[in-house]
Amino acid sequence: MNDVVFIDSLQLSANIGPDCWGRSRAQPVLVSIHLHLSDGYLTYAGQTDDVKDSVHYGHLCKAISKRLEDPSARFSDVRDLIAAVTEEGFQLGGEVVVEVKVKVELSKMILLAAGFSVEVTTAKKIKREDVGMKVSVTGVILAVIIGVNPPERKAKQRVITDIILLERAGSPWVDYERIVAKIFEVSIFHDILYLHIFSSYKQNIENSSYLTLEKFVLEVARTCCLSSDFTESVTVRAQKPSALTFARTSGVEITRNPSHFR
Repeated sequence: MNDVVFIDSLQLSANIGPDCWGRSRAQPVLVSIHLHLSDGYLTYAGQTDDVKDSVHYGHLCKAISKRLEDPSARFSDVRDLIAAVTEEGFQLGGEVVVEVKVKVELSKMILLAAGFSVEVTTAKKIKREDVGMKVSVTGVILAVIIGVNPPERKAKQRVITDIILLERAGSPWVDYERIVAKIFEVSIFHDILYLHIFSSYKQNIENSSYLTLEKFVLEVARTCCLSSDFTESVTVRAQKPSALTFARTSGVEITRNPSHFR
């Protein structure tokens, strides 16, 4: 029996260091939290029909909002913010909480991406440094010469790219920035993941040409996998909205781990 109390996409603002313009100030965050409870815990609350016999998500919402939007609150990065939200989940839920999953979305972190998020699941009594995480950059739209048909070799078309990295426990935060810096040949000038990288990404990709999406996603996956000793797997998804007349998009997606390339 899997019982969960959750809050989806709580809209807040928090200071997690430099934003996409390099300014350290509060920025919009969407926080989702799932409290995984002990086996069958919600059965009694369902029988009594009394919220006091459950974990009150209203109280959880207030606790998270108060902590993140405190004027004096400062977080070193998004992972630091996730640790604070996780702590509130364990404190409010008490002994009945087995693990806490937190996802933080930052819509204003990357100028040319539709979405950026970090997701962490923490089991009870597990140290922060022993927890892995999932990092996602989605909806990067580029204009690229790509395709095998003669018209595709003459005109650029839109390619939508998503990258998802699964990282093992103990991964240094700065490693993520180095991964992307290596992929897209951009200098690192902030200690926050993915800041200011996609202007260079856009330029490098748009100045090159590919015959297939398969080649494109494989090269991105290769660089991601070999750029960090903490990478468990990388998923790269690329779509072409203009390739098929009567389909919204067509594309390819691959998932690879480092051993594939070594």
